[in-house]
Amino acid sequence: MMSNYNKKFNPELTPKQMLEYGVFGGSYLGNTIHEYPKSWFTRARLSKTFDVKLNYFQIQAGLSLKEWKKKSWIMEEDPRGWFQWYCRYSTGRRIEAIDKIQIRRWKAFGPRHIGGIKKNCPKKFWSCRRKQRQALLQWAYNPFF
Repeated sequence: MMSNYNKKFNPELTPKQMLEYGVFGGSYLGNTIHEYPKSWFTRARLSKTFDVKLNYFQIQAGLSLKEWKKKSWIMEEDPRGWFQWYCRYSTGRRIEAIDKIQIRRWKAFGPRHIGGIKKNCPKKFWSCRRKQRQALLQWAYNPFF
């Protein structure tokens, strides 16, 4: 039975789509790539080191893993952060306490950034607020509106 916390967790993008668009400079998953379906990586933009050109909007969005650790946003179960959690969640892993926290974070992230773009950018003018759009993409929200 599905818990209440994840009933409204409906990401607009799958991990595979995010990797194909270009997220985290292509280097996010590091040596954990083997645990995910190979099909996710057929058209993924990947690199052994961060390469901003691999991001869809070709801009760095978000803090480094080091900064996430400083802010205590990294959990032991997913040492590479939210996207690692989302990839694992997408493949069926469930840890109720962690899932609640990560879904709550996802729900809090999107609306404020979407609102900022809608307020300040003409519709479908994707070069407007590229950093926010890249961040939305990295949180499984569709940045193309």
